[in-house]
Amino acid sequence: MTSEALETEASVPVRRTYSFLGPAGTFTEAALAQVPEARGHEWRPVRNVGEALADVVEGRSDAAMIAIENSVDGGVSTAQDALATVPGLRIVGEYLVPVEFALVGRPGAKLEDVSLIAAHPVAYAQCMQWLSRTLPAHAHVPAASNVASAMGLIDGSSDADAAIAPPGILEHHELELLASAIGDNPHAVTRFVLVSRTVAPPPPTGADKTSLIAELPDDHPGALLEMLEQFATRGINLSLLASRPIGDALGRYRFVIDADGHISDERMADALLGLRRFSPKVVFLGSYPRADRAVVHYPDRYSDDVFVEARDWLRGLLSGEPEES
Repeated sequence: MTSEALETEASVPVRRTYSFLGPAGTFTEAALAQVPEARGHEWRPVRNVGEALADVVEGRSDAAMIAIENSVDGGVSTAQDALATVPGLRIVGEYLVPVEFALVGRPGAKLEDVSLIAAHPVAYAQCMQWLSRTLPAHAHVPAASNVASAMGLIDGSSDADAAIAPPGILEHHELELLASAIGDNPHAVTRFVLVSRTVAPPPPTGADKTSLIAELPDDHPGALLEMLEQFATRGINLSLLASRPIGDALGRYRFVIDADGHISDERMADALLGLRRFSPKVVFLGSYPRADRAVVHYPDRYSDDVFVEARDWLRGLLSGEPEES
């Protein structure tokens, strides 16, 4: 092959594939749109979290965007359980999407004619106050997803007069906007994470988060406190602590943890070593920049220099070096 051909081949950008919960117009697609390196590449719509992560593990996709937490409804259990049990995955970024809902209908529909509304049960619950005030006599038909509720109007499979859906659906389908911003909580946000195959964590930025899952060694008084002390005694704040049943017996739980800081921080590395000694199973999910880019603050006594000095002091004791006065 000529040098010119090699240069041409080298200049061809590698096309990557990203899986997301589809179809087009979902909140997950809105989260993926925030990823600069995903723009201009292939976006693969899937039907559920399991399929998205399987795409990554089996090599059909380079990464998958999944919802992991909602400010109103809490953790997304299917995502948390999948990350706990599917090996070879790593979180490489997080993204926040405001949860806004619109009421849409077929072209020409009018709000006063709406009596039957299709909606995913979670979305319906988050719009209940608006619906009770505006359409008190309406009836609800459950839909499989936020987008599926609107798609039923388009393909004729739904008898509903209107649907609760993400506003992004209007960019992809010809629908009538009957009302916007109908959610009861204007501050509702869903947290998404971008998951790839196992890779080394990116360098620390000072505004980082570390996610992991840990199990308690056994059921005894103070076991959870002992696990939390691994972080508290090193000055690490936890922004998420959620329990999920392991499934092998009643009363057996694993804990989903988000800790402020990066694995390369001395305090975080020391905490993970302590947690690994304590817990029979620790799944490191990743260290990555926080979506809000908020700098992590901690007392000076937990700075990297303090941990390094303490290790040097111990090495000096073991080697017989005289202590400085």
